[in-house]
Amino acid sequence: MLEKKVGKQTTQFRNPPVIAATASIVGPKEGKGPLASFFDQTVSDEFWGEKTWEKAESKFVREALAKVVSKASIAASSLDFIIAGDLMNQCIASSFGLRESNVPFYGIFGACSTMGESIGLGAMLIDGGYASNIVCLTSSHFCSAEKQFRFPLELGTQRPPTSQWTVTGAGSVLLSAEGSGPYVTRITTGKIVDMGIKDQNNMGAAMAPAAADTIYAHFEDTGLAKDYYDMIVTGDLGAVGSEIADDLLSSNGVRIGSILNDCGLLIFDKKQDVHAGGSGCGCSATVFAGFLYDSLKKGKLKRILFVPTGALLSPSSVQQGETIPCVAHAVAIENTIGG
Repeated sequence: MLEKKVGKQTTQFRNPPVIAATASIVGPKEGKGPLASFFDQTVSDEFWGEKTWEKAESKFVREALAKVVSKASIAASSLDFIIAGDLMNQCIASSFGLRESNVPFYGIFGACSTMGESIGLGAMLIDGGYASNIVCLTSSHFCSAEKQFRFPLELGTQRPPTSQWTVTGAGSVLLSAEGSGPYVTRITTGKIVDMGIKDQNNMGAAMAPAAADTIYAHFEDTGLAKDYYDMIVTGDLGAVGSEIADDLLSSNGVRIGSILNDCGLLIFDKKQDVHAGGSGCGCSATVFAGFLYDSLKKGKLKRILFVPTGALLSPSSVQQGETIPCVAHAVAIENTIGG
C-alpha cells in the first residue's frame, strides 16, 4: 500500500525533512546582480585560482559542501549521503569536486532541474528512515557550459535574444531528520516533456511545457487551492519561458500569474546584458540557497513551490539534430507542518 503517494506524481511526507542549512557561492557577474547580499560568497574571477573553468567549477562544489556543513556546525562525517550533479559530461564537476569528501555519493543528472531532483530524492530517503543528514548540491559555470553546449567563448559568437546566461555558482542544501523548519512537505516528480524544440539557444521555450505540466500535476494531485503558496518559483525559464508557462497554465485553468516567479529572472538585473535571463544548475540552486531560504527563515515567505526545470540535451543530441526533452520537479517547502 502506497501510504505516501498522492495522485499520480506526488509524494506527501509523513515526517517532513528539515532544511537545516544552505550555502551559496557565485561568480563575479552574479555577485553584481540584485541578489548579491544573499549569497555567502562571491568570487572575483571565473577561474578562482584554477587552471581551467572545469577545475574552477569543481572548486565551487567542494567549497559549497564545506560551507554548508560549517554553517550547520556538523562534521562532514555526520552526513549519510551527498546527492549532487551538474551540467558537465559525466557530471565531472561533482565527482571531481567531491572525490575527497569520504561521504557516500549519489551522482545524478537532471540538467538545470538537478537541485529539485536532489532535494526530492534526499527528502524521500530521510522520510523513509534511510538517512538523518543529506547534502543536496549542484553547480554550473558559464564558461564551461558555453564551451560544451554551444560555442567556445574565444569565437566571440553573437548570442540571440532568446539565449540565457548560465549562472556561475554552486548551491548546497542540508536536509535533516530533525529541526524546526523550513520543511520539505511534498514533492511532485516531473515527467519528460518534449514539444519538438531544437534550438539550444531557446531553453526557456523548450522547458516551459515541462514546468507547466509539473505544476498542473501538483495541484491536480494535492487538491490544494491555487493560491496556497506565497510563491511558485520555476528554475530558469527566463523571460521567454516564464511567459509561455503562465499561458499554458492559464489555458488549463491554473491562473497563478501573480505568484509565479523565476530564478532566472531574479538573479540578474536587466542592465546586465543576459538577454532572456539566467539558467544553469547553479541558477535555481544559488537563488534557493540564498534569497529564497533567507525569505523563508525570516517569515517573508511561508510556503513556496520550488520548480527547477531542466533541458535534457547533450552535445551529441544537438549534433544529431534531435529535439530537446525537458523535465521539471516540484518541491513544496513550508515554514510549519500542516499549514
